[in-house]
Amino acid sequence: MDKREIINLAVIAHVDAGKSTLVDAFLNQSGVFRENEDVVDCIMDSNDLERERGITIYSKNCAIEHNGVKINIVDTPGHADFSSEVERVIKAVDSAILIVDASEGPMPQTRFVLKKSLEKGIKPIVFINKIDKNNQRAEEVHDEILDLFIELSADDEQLEFPVIYGIAVEGKAFYDLNDESENLDPLFETIIESVKSYPDLDDKPLQMQVYDLAYDDYLGRIGLGRVYQGTISDGQQVEVYKRDGSTKKGKITKLSVYEGLKQNAVEETHSGEIVSIAGLPDISIGETVCEVGKVDPLPMMEIAEPTLAMYFLVNDSPFAGLEGEYLTTRHLKARLDRELEVNVGLKVEKAENTEAFKVSGRGELHLSILLENMRREGYEVSVSKPEVLMKEIDGKKHEPIEQVMVELPEKYSGTVINKLNQRKGIMQSMLPEGDYVHLEYLVPTRGLIGFRSEFINDTSGEGTLIRSFAKYEPFKGEVPKRKNGVLISNQEGTAMGYALSNLEARGEMFIEPGTKVYAGMIIGLHSRDNDLTVNACKNKKLTNVRASGSDDSINLAPAKKFTLEQALEFIEDDELVEITPKAIRLRKKILNEKMRMRKSK
Repeated sequence: MDKREIINLAVIAHVDAGKSTLVDAFLNQSGVFRENEDVVDCIMDSNDLERERGITIYSKNCAIEHNGVKINIVDTPGHADFSSEVERVIKAVDSAILIVDASEGPMPQTRFVLKKSLEKGIKPIVFINKIDKNNQRAEEVHDEILDLFIELSADDEQLEFPVIYGIAVEGKAFYDLNDESENLDPLFETIIESVKSYPDLDDKPLQMQVYDLAYDDYLGRIGLGRVYQGTISDGQQVEVYKRDGSTKKGKITKLSVYEGLKQNAVEETHSGEIVSIAGLPDISIGETVCEVGKVDPLPMMEIAEPTLAMYFLVNDSPFAGLEGEYLTTRHLKARLDRELEVNVGLKVEKAENTEAFKVSGRGELHLSILLENMRREGYEVSVSKPEVLMKEIDGKKHEPIEQVMVELPEKYSGTVINKLNQRKGIMQSMLPEGDYVHLEYLVPTRGLIGFRSEFINDTSGEGTLIRSFAKYEPFKGEVPKRKNGVLISNQEGTAMGYALSNLEARGEMFIEPGTKVYAGMIIGLHSRDNDLTVNACKNKKLTNVRASGSDDSINLAPAKKFTLEQALEFIEDDELVEITPKAIRLRKKILNEKMRMRKSK
């Protein structure tokens, strides 16, 4: 294999700034696709969930070539639940393209990803995107970015960052706002001019560090990483420095590099290259692959500890097995074991005395993505309310605290401030910005469970909320729970419009006429603070006397529909979310009403 100049680049940004769109444009303009090839938008977002939600969940790799230089590109997630993935990627690259929206400017997550880049000594290239927007304010945004660099203690060299303006969706980049351009050449040229290609360290002993994992049914676990020095070849015997300080020998059974979007098998690769290796079944994040007898480990990468856990149980509702294919404990265990092969932020333990699994992750989004993937694969599972993982430090109970950044219209700020204060939050700063207010809070993770949907309602969808783990602090005391009880079906059957119209006076409905229900299933939110068992299947008795006007069609208020995240946020300790390929239902843990009453006494 010929030795080429190599540059490794991460694409970093706040959610929805245009990372995946820019990578699409890179690929389109580097000749990766054939002329007759049908290319979809956001091609790097290969997972169905990523396409639907318009977010990047897993970091992805591709490679392009420009003027003889190979550029490996890693598209990173923008959500805080996947922040440890961003940190690992940044360690493996030479530079980063920081994308900022020309009208929104730097957002809370922009600060996070930039801070991590600057700490690793990276000098980013700034790409101010969407300059075709009517409300673009690119020059002001440029100044705001400079202020952010200064605030984050960038050194003198990092403060001399190059700036390119562009419209990623049209594949255009400009040196200046008044320039004309039909392609991304200004950005390509800036990358090659401002980022030094990786030095030739082929003659040194092998050092390759794994920053990501994949899994293949035939090859097993695959480690993705960067060759920092030396060369690595297919079939080579290697020695791996493990996380616990031990070493283990193994053999590379397949070696691949990226060319465009594809992984191509190669015989040998050189220093600087991003490679994937198979043949080491227990390889993990941060471990260093070395030559046998020449172990020289790189500093271990930190893996973010889980802060939230929930119990995954076998679905035992009356509807179990009607909608899914996999529903036994054995199926659940096999699926969770498979997830552990690639999802290093996840922890799975068998629960004592039950057929349940305690699954711990970095946040509600992290765990709900796993559940959403499972239901699409045909699994049925019941899950409990998310619970926060406490730590004991110096004999005292400590809990995870999150940094919360909120941007919202000033008219809603009073409500949100009041709710965050009730949830044991401590305000760090409050900055008015025109009609908007920027709030920064430190809030216990417990206080944020269930807050996002309330926040959306309280700000009429106009607020943005970003949260990321900050630290552990002593337990803050009790946090207010859901104030209302629920309406619970007392029998199995089909919900009737007549019954639901009578129940509307009692609360808000979660189901529509024609929905199949069972005893113990939650069908609505009670208007009072207690639970109420009701009959949703009752129908009007038919008579041969028609009452004028009263037998007209029933008009019901629209039923409240829950997304998976909203359902997990809504339930209380004595409730479960039943997840199947066709439905998300809420239910009581104990379905029988008399047994529930006995337990509550």
